[in-house]
Amino acid sequence: MNIPSHLKYSKEHEWIRHEGQFGYVGITDFAQKELGDIVFVEIESLGETLDKEEMFGTVEAVKTVSDLYMPVGGKVVEINEALVSGAELGNQDPYGEGWMIKIEITDPAELDDLLDAEAYKALIGE
Repeated sequence: MNIPSHLKYSKEHEWIRHEGQFGYVGITDFAQKELGDIVFVEIESLGETLDKEEMFGTVEAVKTVSDLYMPVGGKVVEINEALVSGAELGNQDPYGEGWMIKIEITDPAELDDLLDAEAYKALIGE
């Protein structure tokens, strides 16, 4: 299981890569494997400021539809259009080209509440 140590993780299986006042958010390798083949990503929260754990979109796989949650509060400033038009990127490269949204982080202190790689591995039983 691929769990990069430079990222932070939520218990809902989203990751965030913190870059200054911004963060890139996506789903974990574990989540994409559990979902199966991703066929559609819907994110209609562009421009909205959302709280931590608030839903920012959905991901549809062959098996199910799953809600996507904010790991920290912030304003959605960009949606990965490549993922919207090619949802399979969520399976092929969940930590790279498969990122979902870019946010302007409201409260950087919320990052401290997220899991590091070791804690996330324990959560999923790795």
